Order: sequence, then structure tokens, then C-alpha cells
Amino acid sequence: MENQKKIISGIQQVGIGVPNVNESWAWYRENFGMDVPIFQEEAEAKLMIDYTGGEIHARNAILAINMQGGGGFEIWQFTSRTPQPASFDIQLGDHGIFAAKMKVVDVNFLYDQYKAKGLDLISKVETDPEGKKYFFVKDLYGNLFQMEEGSGWFDRNEYPTGGASGAIIGVSDIDKALKVYRDILDYDVVVYDETTTFSDFAAVSGGNRPFRRIKLKHKSARKGSFSQLLGPSSIELVALTKEKGNKIYRDRYWGDLGFIHLCFDIKYMDALRNECDEKGFSFTVDSQNSFDMGEAAGHFSYIADPDGTLIEFVETHKIPILKKMGWYLNLKNRNPEKSLPTWMVKALRFNRVKD
Repeated sequence: MENQKKIISGIQQVGIGVPNVNESWAWYRENFGMDVPIFQEEAEAKLMIDYTGGEIHARNAILAINMQGGGGFEIWQFTSRTPQPASFDIQLGDHGIFAAKMKVVDVNFLYDQYKAKGLDLISKVETDPEGKKYFFVKDLYGNLFQMEEGSGWFDRNEYPTGGASGAIIGVSDIDKALKVYRDILDYDVVVYDETTTFSDFAAVSGGNRPFRRIKLKHKSARKGSFSQLLGPSSIELVALTKEKGNKIYRDRYWGDLGFIHLCFDIKYMDALRNECDEKGFSFTVDSQNSFDMGEAAGHFSYIADPDGTLIEFVETHKIPILKKMGWYLNLKNRNPEKSLPTWMVKALRFNRVKD
């Protein structure tokens, strides 16, 4: 179809490079409710060779989700080398994914719960320029998460959090970055666009400097098989106004410690490839055909924003619904605009890992 256009169903996952994949997943299960595995696989990351020093490296990866809705985590560990941390203190305004946004049922309740557990709270409960409550917390490896008021819940359960609902991304030039985040990823609503020193950022490293800060949402509800599960999301771009930031992955590999990419679930990869070419952000990685991830399969690609931050796209072809019964869903022949039946997606909860 000549007029075919890409469909973005939402943020599928945030990629997190960690030193120990099983230890990390246990922490994310306990504290973020990311307890439903979509796949766990050990393999070589052959197609990422341009981002791993020209060598093929092996890894162990787990994709896990929270059934209350939101994006998942791709928890990613090098097994052929020791993953490296940044050689400097990462500060707000450095270029790359500074924090993952997580949707929360009750921000004040969760803050008190985390405080009682002794988690690494970086701020008190703050309010952003939109009026949304949030706070920052670090995981056991120092990755920063913004726990913010959420919406678009899917399968409500006992957890006080859902999954990923966006990211805070440092850029050098917001107007240039909008060519990716607004024009390709369809975050077409400006919630706020302000330039000042923000009191709610004061507690994070480097947050007491002046920034231009813009928060983006999508006007239309997302479509596609998993759109109801993935839900609404937002992107916050932050740029220093009087200094230059570091590149968070300067002198390091994709897969090293930290937030390695932001991934979107999509349909019509060919149409997306053409659009990215036309807009000057051609695919830097393209699996071309269905790529087997053990228990799941799909077609994936990457682009880089103007500062080199990696955005992944996955067109899902196969996903396990009920692993114990051997029920794997083939998505190729389904209506690409329709969300899967709620009962079918909710069946994923039977794969839950309980501690």
C-alpha cells in the first residue's frame, strides 16, 4: 500500500545495561513490579557491532513488564566483557537518557514506602511545571528513575507502580532534537517549554543550573496490538543554556552500564524506514527480517537522535502468551491498528515470576 504509514503503539521498553542481569531483575520485580518475563536469552549481539567497538559481543538479556501498564525493561548484561560505567559523574543536561519515567498510582504513598525500605531517594516529592507530582530514586546500580503520577492503567493489581512512561533526555539543541521526538516519534503536544533554573531539579546532580526544558506528549491515543498495555507516555528534553554537556556514552559501548536505548513498539517497518530516510535519520541498524529472541521474535531497527542517543523500533511478530501451555501468538496476520483483546493480553500475567 503506497499510502501506508507507520504505527507507533507506545514505548515497548527502556534498555538498561547492568553488571548482573538476574540480580537487577530481582530488584526491579520487588520495587517496580516488573515481574512478567517476555523473553530471557543469551546470545551474541551481532547486529550491534558498530556500537560495540567493531567486535561482536555476547550478552544475556531479559525483557520484563508490569501488567498494570507502561513500557517494560530490557535488562541487558554483557557476558563477553565487563560492562563499563561512565568515567565522570553524569549530570542533568548531559546528552542521553538521564532518567526513565515510571508511572505511579500514589506518589506520596510510594515515597513513604521506599523511604521505609531504605531505597536511595534523590529528592523529596516535587511538582513539575505541569503540576504533576514525582520524586527521583536510584536503583542498586545508580540508575535514576522519575516516579511520577500515572494514567492509562491496564490490569490493576497490588503494585503501587506501573511500567515505564517516558524518559528525561539530555540534548544539546532542543529544536534539532524535536526533528526526532516530535516529527518521527509523534510527540506532538507541547505541555510546557520553559527556560530557567528549576527548583524541582535542584536535588539531582547538575540540576541547579539553567536549562531549556520541554515536555512532550502525544495528542492521539496510540494504536496497535499492545497499545492499551503500553499506554500513554511523555518525553522531557533538557538542554543546558550556558554550558555544554557530556555525552553520557562517551568512550563507551552500547550495552555498558546505564540507559542504553528507548524502544518503541511499531507496525509497518518499511514505511518507518522511508520516513526516517526522508527526515534525515536513516536506520543505523536494521535486522531486515524477523529476528528470533528465543521465546519472542520480531523485526528491529535503530536510529540515533542528533546527539547519538539510540532509539530502537521493534515490530513484534511472535510473543509468548502462556508459556506453560505453549501458547505463542503470531501477530503477522492481525489488524495492525487494533489493540489485542484485553483478556488475551491479561493472560500474560500467568507467566508472572513470584519471589
